[in-house]
Amino acid sequence: MDVRIYHNPACGTSRNTLELIQHAGIEPTVIEYLKTPPSREQLSKMISDAGLSVRVAIREKGTPYAELGLDNPDVSDDQLLDAMIETPILINRPFVITPMGTRLSRPSEVVLDILPADAFKGPFSKEGGEQILDEEGKRIV
Repeated sequence: MDVRIYHNPACGTSRNTLELIQHAGIEPTVIEYLKTPPSREQLSKMISDAGLSVRVAIREKGTPYAELGLDNPDVSDDQLLDAMIETPILINRPFVITPMGTRLSRPSEVVLDILPADAFKGPFSKEGGEQILDEEGKRIV
């Protein structure tokens, strides 16, 4: 299965999402988006395909969001996209793209919606200990 994850290894949610994908027996293409950001067109498509607005896909916490005035409701989607491309830390993560769809996997278990349910064998818990899959590989949450 062709799976791509726009990943930040410093982010626990991103790490959990990557581990869930790997737990399904899939070795995804990992794109460290801070080093290799998507093009404006790719980012716009990911946001649209995930059914999100640009405002939902922008990261506020731990970024220059407020300092750049992006919290102003008059800032257009085009301006937000431009800011995200210029400053990739503003891209919320992790975005995951599979043949089954595109999701912003926040929380990480959202990725289960776009992976084959029968791919999971056995339990899975997040880094913090929260169990996501039971002993049979079935979704708990």
